[in-house]
Amino acid sequence: MGIVDEDIGRVREATDMVALVTQYTQLRKVGQRWSGLCPFHAEKSPSFSVNPTEGLYHCFGCKASGDAITFVREIEHLDFVDAVEHLASKANIALRYTEAGGGEDRKRRAHLHDVMERAVDWYHDRLKTSPGAAHARSYLRSRGFDAEEVARFRVGWAPDSWDEMTKALRLSRADLEATGLGMLNRRNRLQDFFRARVLFPIFDEQGRPIGFGGRKMPDAEGPKYQNSRDNELYHKSRALYGLNWAKSDVVNSNEVIICEGYTDVIGFARAGIDRAVATCGTALTEDHVKLLSRFTRRILLAYDADEAGQSAAERVYAWEKAHDVAFWVVELPGGADPDELAREDPEALSEAVRSAHPFVQFRVARALAAGDLDTVEGRAHAADAALEVLAPHPDSLVVDQYLMDLADTTRVDAARLRERLVEVRNRPAAPAEPAPRRNRGQPEEAPPSSVGLEPIPVGAEREAIRLAVHRPDVAGPTLIPELFGHPTARRALEVLASTSSLAEAVEVAPPEIAEELTRLSVEDLEVDPTDVLSRLATEVARVELVDLERDARGSEDPLEYSDAITYLKVTLEELRRPFVESETVGELLDWLKLRRSELDPEAL
Repeated sequence: MGIVDEDIGRVREATDMVALVTQYTQLRKVGQRWSGLCPFHAEKSPSFSVNPTEGLYHCFGCKASGDAITFVREIEHLDFVDAVEHLASKANIALRYTEAGGGEDRKRRAHLHDVMERAVDWYHDRLKTSPGAAHARSYLRSRGFDAEEVARFRVGWAPDSWDEMTKALRLSRADLEATGLGMLNRRNRLQDFFRARVLFPIFDEQGRPIGFGGRKMPDAEGPKYQNSRDNELYHKSRALYGLNWAKSDVVNSNEVIICEGYTDVIGFARAGIDRAVATCGTALTEDHVKLLSRFTRRILLAYDADEAGQSAAERVYAWEKAHDVAFWVVELPGGADPDELAREDPEALSEAVRSAHPFVQFRVARALAAGDLDTVEGRAHAADAALEVLAPHPDSLVVDQYLMDLADTTRVDAARLRERLVEVRNRPAAPAEPAPRRNRGQPEEAPPSSVGLEPIPVGAEREAIRLAVHRPDVAGPTLIPELFGHPTARRALEVLASTSSLAEAVEVAPPEIAEELTRLSVEDLEVDPTDVLSRLATEVARVELVDLERDARGSEDPLEYSDAITYLKVTLEELRRPFVESETVGELLDWLKLRRSELDPEAL
């Protein structure tokens, strides 16, 4: 999508080059030009010059040069269209696009960002001023948050109410659903998505709000974290919490730190390290790496890099080669969380970052440390373990360097290690344990591994995933991963939901998932979509009915469960009829989705 040339010219003419550059570095007038330290490289003597008449800049040190659009592209790491739009918004210029509908799409996204901005402000104000947020404020203080940090990261509070935000902001159903802030329940009432949680707003790299991460109170029930669902603005496989704040320091330091949680990012900032980001309830993906490679080539992992196993390591090796990046590992003393270490010993956190190890070196050292290097047998086993680490690495020169070091450490001849490496590479992979089933509504807090995922067995779940492959228009708005019990089915749906096409899903998915999706894509879809969804809804509803009846038997107030139990029994009976209305199936799936997402179906 392009922008009309005339409008690009208007943006250039309307932009004050001096005012733009002084947002990033101080300038001093020297004759007809302005001079200062270059914002693109470190220097002590000014070599950066701005010509305000022509609207151009040039650095005599690093040779950076261009106009206002080039400056914004380079300094903010934007593409051409985003840079023009960035400047146009500051100059109040309405842009025209070369493709029909392009302007409307941009306007819609701008509107949704505005809706999210209002929600961020409202939730933040609730945290600061609401009497109902007193325990949240107390909790944050106990975690070391002060008023400045709460304001900087715009932390908020979702009240313990079903629709307070929706009513306060008077949002439409379309805006609520498009942003993931709420939905229409079965009682035909608009309902908030977040309830009784501390909220950490998630922004894109340009600082526009796109989602939230919600953390429950320590004494509350339910999953520890609840993230926004994927929507028009937010895709968890691409979003990185904190990048909007971190990108400047990432560029200046030429490295980025990836950690697991929102409070870890804030912990690093508390320790004076402003280049940390976090994935949002999912494993690191290639989309994350692509985004980060625009800012730096050095990626530091501040979590257990051995945890995700060999399959994850192979992806790291592939990403290093495909995107010209290098992965390193930050070892935190005693296995502490960055958040905890930042409060107790910030200098130790800084030292851990300074002492980061290359990814391969870390994994080889971990393999050797697990062995007994004092015995012949122990050294042999340790050598084998290290070779397992090196086997998938694509760079033969790097591998050969490690083999020579390994020969010294294990006292095994380097030539014999090379022979053994060939044997390891030709050895069939041992089957791994299937991934455990997640508790209902529980988000993925640690990077998940796809090692050992088995094919989806014949049944309702497999048919539903096949429907999602062939008819994403039908399955996309209807299915969520929490409806599925089989790990492969859940992961397959997550990948499909976070990508724009089947081809993209197959490209980014782990090998086991890609194979399953490809297999399903070549099978014909010979059944009616309503029948497929009906079978899945029936299967999930029966499980829920058993759970509810068990909970009712152990409850002091079994009548509390009667409405939900009656609803399920009546609806399951309806689904046994020869001809089932699609509305009945849709209503039941909506009910199940809310229950599986830890929302109260009794409020519907």
